Amino acid sequence: MAQEARHEKGSSQTLKAVLGVRDLVFSGSIPPGERLSEVSVSEKLGLSRTPVRAALARLEQEGILEAIPSGGYSVRLFTEADVIDAIELRGVLEGTAARLAAERGVTSARLTAFKALVARLDEVVEVPPETMDLDDYIALNAEFHEMLGTLSGSRIVQREIERVMNLPFAGPSAFLKAQTDVPAFRASLGVGQAQHRAIALAIEMREGSRAESVTREHARLARLNLDFVMKDRTLIERVPGLMLVTG
Repeated sequence: MAQEARHEKGSSQTLKAVLGVRDLVFSGSIPPGERLSEVSVSEKLGLSRTPVRAALARLEQEGILEAIPSGGYSVRLFTEADVIDAIELRGVLEGTAARLAAERGVTSARLTAFKALVARLDEVVEVPPETMDLDDYIALNAEFHEMLGTLSGSRIVQREIERVMNLPFAGPSAFLKAQTDVPAFRASLGVGQAQHRAIALAIEMREGSRAESVTREHARLARLNLDFVMKDRTLIERVPGLMLVTG
């Protein structure tokens, strides 16, 4: 029992370290190229070196940091092509999840829950753009994508989706808050919601190919958002970490 408690505490500290380092990077507190050591990061976060060591190694695997030959890590810079590739990879994996869900079938209870989530998104989106609760949309949108991964019935696919979501700016809501006051962007959320409905229907109707193609097209909305944001410096400043992306 004591060993399990120590393991849980260690996992909790590692997660805290991962979130802490990621926040330091994306907030710009640690600029690209600056060396990160276990000692300096431990002091910044007020954590011991063991969870920090694990966190730095994990963030290197995620591609946010890169190892320095002389020791330690540095913050990476990314190209727009890197971000586009990450978005495309998410689309491929989520498309596979949707196809497997349609082909293998999901239980009635899980399908009902998925459709209920889409209905809740409908309620948020189908209001005048200027009155829409964007925070509510972002939370429900994240829940939709998380649930989509589980519907595949494949822990392998689900795990890889979780991994790609940690790639810089690959998540479905990465650029949303930057454009809250852009009317055309608000209106475009209706397109994304129509795709949510189409994905759910394709899974329900056991149409694997359609479920996959619509899901992959849905991921590409993030690429359009990236293009929009990168053309306006005032919008770039609103996206945590986007200062790490070069043209």
